[in-house]
Parts: sequence; structure tokens; C-alpha cells
Amino acid sequence: MCGIAGVRRFDGAPVSRELLAEMGRRLHHRGPDDHGVWVEGSVGFAHARLAIIDVAGSAQPMAGPRTHITYNGEVLNYRELRTGLDYPFTTRGDTEVLLAMYDKYGPSGVGALRGQFAYAIHDSATGETHLFRDRLGILPLYYYATDTFFAFASEIKALLPVIESPRVDTASLHDFLAHRSVPAPYTFLDGVRKVPQGHHLVVRADGKVRIAPYWQLPAEGETLQVGPERAVELLDDALRNSVRDALVADVPVGAYLSGGVDSSLICALVARQRAGEGLHTFSAAFGDDRVDETEWARVAAKIVGSDHHETIVTAADFEENWARLSWFRDSPLSEPADVAVYRLAELARDHVKVVLSGEGSDELFGGYPKYRYARTTCLAGALPGAPLRALEGRLSPRQARLSVALRALSEPNYAERMRGWFAPFTARERTRLLGAPPERTVLAPYLDGRGDPLRRMLYADVHTWLADNLLERGDRMSMAASLELRPPFLDHRVAELAFRLPSAYKVRGGTTKWLVKEVARRHLPNDLVDRPKVGFKVPLDTWFRGHLREMAFDLLTGPSSFVGGICAESEVRRLLEAHISGTRDEQPRIWTLLSLEVWHRELQRHITSLTA
Repeated sequence: MCGIAGVRRFDGAPVSRELLAEMGRRLHHRGPDDHGVWVEGSVGFAHARLAIIDVAGSAQPMAGPRTHITYNGEVLNYRELRTGLDYPFTTRGDTEVLLAMYDKYGPSGVGALRGQFAYAIHDSATGETHLFRDRLGILPLYYYATDTFFAFASEIKALLPVIESPRVDTASLHDFLAHRSVPAPYTFLDGVRKVPQGHHLVVRADGKVRIAPYWQLPAEGETLQVGPERAVELLDDALRNSVRDALVADVPVGAYLSGGVDSSLICALVARQRAGEGLHTFSAAFGDDRVDETEWARVAAKIVGSDHHETIVTAADFEENWARLSWFRDSPLSEPADVAVYRLAELARDHVKVVLSGEGSDELFGGYPKYRYARTTCLAGALPGAPLRALEGRLSPRQARLSVALRALSEPNYAERMRGWFAPFTARERTRLLGAPPERTVLAPYLDGRGDPLRRMLYADVHTWLADNLLERGDRMSMAASLELRPPFLDHRVAELAFRLPSAYKVRGGTTKWLVKEVARRHLPNDLVDRPKVGFKVPLDTWFRGHLREMAFDLLTGPSSFVGGICAESEVRRLLEAHISGTRDEQPRIWTLLSLEVWHRELQRHITSLTA
């Protein structure tokens, strides 16, 4: 993967090469192998390259007969596409294939691409600049528009030099407390927008901007009428093809291996396709037996025959990396696992340049415990919320999962119940902290409660939780280590299949992710497939009562606290004291507020450096 940026002016002034170079420098971690700048009057591109395909060639920005491109990602079927193009190729990579596809098909050529990508093409003949983001939103793309210019970049930090007075979008603070991220198209900065997953944006010479989807998940009426055995065969074939494509590279490729079913299945499929070639795998542990999956990762590594590597993440890692990683993410770290994912990427980068992960399986195939309660989430509004809240208040800190369920199901409407499964704060808690929330309707299509309850829940999570949180985390934390991350479950063919298969094959007889587990049984032993899901959990409940206690109080209640200035201080202190006393487990909410504070301090430090 790489870093891209660009500026298009509408006032007749030329684009500054120095400005583009500065935008590119801010993306150096995404592409330390090479940097490039192209300027032609009122339009210009920058590029920071992490060379994965055609390592010695394919420098960017790249020129075609009438076009220029700056491109981040990998088109994994580029060799197949190349054979059908009559084009004067001068390189062996996928970048020039994108130029050739545009030359032949125009913007509609994006529909033939398989892979993960975010790219911009300027067409000198039409005067239009086109931006494309991949279907599932694996790779990021942001933009900032005014009456006089349009700018875009892979990360928000590269846009800061063009924003005169960067300000926090106050509505985004409510979003963060509700979602642990800011749903597209919004971001934490006023005026900065995300290109949503699967969208195409066009900038005309007169400054008008048009944006529309070029791809969507299958509609509910497109369900395949197949039996469970056939469904298992279809998914097995789709994953084999996706993993085969994900191995396309001219550099070493490894894989994350937690010992869970998703990463173990991906590694097993890699081992089958690369028999005898060797595979590096990587896992992280936290020195806490309650969340330690190290032994299962070792079991899986032995099964697939990989050269396995491990790293231990400690409380000190959080203090050391929290601020720096907030800057890399361009937002508060949504979960403690962000730090662990970064340490894992650091470990992997010592051995490979590309790594595969099992990301996306839970959201496509129903892996979280909440999916068992999809129908209940629809119907719970008929129940009085007060008794559920009272019951939740009497739970012990050890009953965390039940607490999450009661908090979600006690919400008064379907949209809030949907948010509630992942939300750090309920609607009532958000109002007590920040006041009444602003109205934003962008999520309405995902949270309306119509149709198959499980399908609706999965659809919402693919468009919000996955795209705006998990994929953003995966991209930023891997790119902070200059490592390319590829999730084979998010091949769009796998995603389309997931939404064409009956919901009954995802949660079946109370078993979550049933279909994936049945595929895994073809490649892995049953004891590994059937073991309880642990997930990438960090033992912050004890850390906040010990090593990180003083830091939490200082940052959230000190005189210079951003959170202390925007939130009700009494509510913040109540959370801290309840957790430290052991009467309640408030670590998800303490983490959320601390992350907001650390991010804002880091943002202000960098904004100050721009004007120094």
C-alpha cells in the first residue's frame, strides 16, 4: 500500500509543488520506498510508495496518453485485465493497468477490479478528476473542498497544510461516544470528509463535486436458494480464490494467526496453496491468562507448518505508543487492541512486507454474540427499559457480556439498540456527558429495522463498525509500521456471496458464524474450530486500577483536560471512582474518554507546529 494526495484549484492559481511535497512527506510511513510529485497548472498529485508489485518500476504519479494517476492499493487481477487491453505498456505493475482500463472504459472500468484500492485519475481531455475507493472500504480516502480548491489524501494529517484553521467537528464527539468512530462521510475535523466505501467522486473544472456509489451489496431479494452443504462448498471455493489472489506480490507475504477460526482458516488455505514455500505467522499476547490465546496460536501454527513469531504487549506499551498512534490514526484509538495491532505489525514488518488477516469474517457471517439476538433487538422496544437498566446496574464486573446486552436492549428505539451493542455510552449517558446530540440522518438506511433482522444487523455493521472502525484501525496501525494488510474475507466476491446466502447458515442452532466454521472443518481439527471465541482483548480493567490509574485521573480531570472541558466533570469522576473501587467495570468508557483526550492533545500539538 501507499500514500496518495492531490490538490485541484479553481481560481486560476497554480498548485504549489512544495505544498504537494509536504503532503507527501506526511504520508512517508505509508510509502518509505519512493516519493513523487506531478503538477500541471491548477492540478497536482503526490505519492509515497511502498513497493509491492513491480518493485523496480511503476513509479508514481504515473502518466498515460491523456491521464495521470496517483494510486494506493493492489489490483489483484491486474494480469488478467492486462491481457484484454491494447495499450502501450512500459511497466509490469498494476498501476499502468488502471490507466489502460480508464483509457478504454472510462470511470466504469473500476467495476472490473478485484482487490483493495483508493486512487485518483486526472483526465486532461475532459478536465475532470476522478477519485475511487474500493468496495468494502479497506483503504482510506479523505477530501476537503472550498470555493477555491479541492484536496484529497490517504490520511487526514496530509490535509492539514491546506486547512487554514482546523477545528474539531463537535457533532463528531457524539458520534464517537456512540460508535467508537465517526461514520462516513464525516470525520473529527470540520469540513474534512471520507469518500465512503464503494464510491466514485468526480471533481469538475468549475469546482462542482459529484459523488455516487458504483457498487452495493446484494439486495435482500437476491438470496440464493441452496442447501447448507452447497453453501459450504460455495464459500470454500470463494475463500480459496480470494486467498490465491491475496498472495499476488513480488515481496514476502505472511499472515496474522491468533489461533481463532478466521485467521487459522486463512493460514490453512495459504499453506495449501504454497505447499513447501514456507509461511511466517504472527500473534500477540498480553501476559494475562484470561485473554491469552498464545497456546492456540501455536497449535494452529503447527497444523499449517508456519514459522511462528510472538510478541507480548504490556501496559508500558500503551503509555509509550498511545499519543503517537493517535496521530497515525488521525482520531482517538477506538479500542485498546489498536496498540496491540500496531505491535503485531511491527513484529511482522521485521520478516515480511505484506500480511493477511481474518478481518471481516464476523461482520459478513455473523461472528459476534450479539447476532444471536438480532430478532430480540428488533422487538425489545416493547419492553420497559427501566427494569433492564436497573438489572444491569446490579451486575458484577465479571458479567461484562450480560451488561452489554442489557444496556443495548434497554434503549428506547431500534437505532439506539443497534448502536448499543458496540457503543461505549448509551444515549442517556451521552446526553449527561455532552448535552443533547445533533441530528444526523446519514445512518438511517442502515438502522431502520426493516427486513430480515440478522441481515439488517450485518448490513449495518459492514457499513459502519467494519468500514469506519476496524478497517480504519487495520490500515493505520499496519501503515504506521510500513506494512501492507490484506483481508481475504473482504474480497468483494466473498462479501456478495455472504449477503446472497440465507441468514440461517450464519447463526444456526445458536452457533455463530456457522458457515465459516463448517468450511474450517474441511481444513482444521474440530477442537480448534469449536473452541470459545476470545477475541483481541486487552486487560485494561486491571491496568486502570493499577499501572494506568494515575494517568487516567490526570488526563481526564486535570486543569488542561479537553474532555474535562466538554464533558460534565461529575460524570467523568463517577466513572473513574466506580471502576477503581471495583463496583463496576467502566473500562470501555474510561478508555473512550482517555483516547479522545490523548488524540486531541496530539492534534493540537501538530496544529501548533504548522503555524510555528
